[in-house]
Amino acid sequence: MAGLIFDDDDLAVLARRLEAPVRHAGDCIMQFYQQSPDTDIKADGSPVTEADRAAEAILLPAIRALAPDIPIISEENPASHKLPPAARFFLVDPLDGTKEFIRPGGKGAFTVNIGLIEDGVPVMGIIYAPALDRLFFGSRHRGAFEDGGDNKPHMIAVRRLVAGARVAVASASHRDSKTNDWLAAQHISKTIAIGSSLKFCLVAAGEADAYPRYGPTMEWDTAAGDAILRAAGGRVEAADGTAFTYGKPGYRNGPFFAFGAI
Repeated sequence: MAGLIFDDDDLAVLARRLEAPVRHAGDCIMQFYQQSPDTDIKADGSPVTEADRAAEAILLPAIRALAPDIPIISEENPASHKLPPAARFFLVDPLDGTKEFIRPGGKGAFTVNIGLIEDGVPVMGIIYAPALDRLFFGSRHRGAFEDGGDNKPHMIAVRRLVAGARVAVASASHRDSKTNDWLAAQHISKTIAIGSSLKFCLVAAGEADAYPRYGPTMEWDTAAGDAILRAAGGRVEAADGTAFTYGKPGYRNGPFFAFGAI
């Protein structure tokens, strides 16, 4: 996998090779979980903990060892946010769902995210929820999978839509009136409130049908889950119905809608 050219088989192999460092980062995060880790507030008002930084210190060297020529844009590396988007680049969130991580009595809905972008499109993603021991990965044209830790991953796919029984996942921390209005317009009354990129994973695994998002997100929040959902047969659209792309100014997302079979 040296160099910048990845075929579909390379992407699938890359996802599996990233599983060990992603699990390692998750194990590291769990050492801080429910231990009142030191927390700072970043310039954008979001929290960052010593667990975020420790996980990033594991992930970045591992990614560079596998793909040394591909730039890495990581949430906790502000210098990387100033890099112009390359033809291929990684988007890394060492601890997605920090608010869920530090919230007393949280449900463990935080994840480790790595996504790979090619020409603005997410083509590979891996997500690990260490507190729930759920690991998801997927790549272009090779499908999406969940590995429960027995090294026997099973393929996942979006579910067939059942009329009148649609379920949406929504942010546990950023639910707003626009989201509620969208759900009403779509005649969706049942929702699952959960944090982090697990929302994409639940749609990809056929446990929900849609994920609307109006609140603010960054590309490292969504790239891995977007790649997995697309590999599972779903899609993600911008608010105007166009394709949701990556490498936007400041790596900042606008509103989007993730769908299974809707």
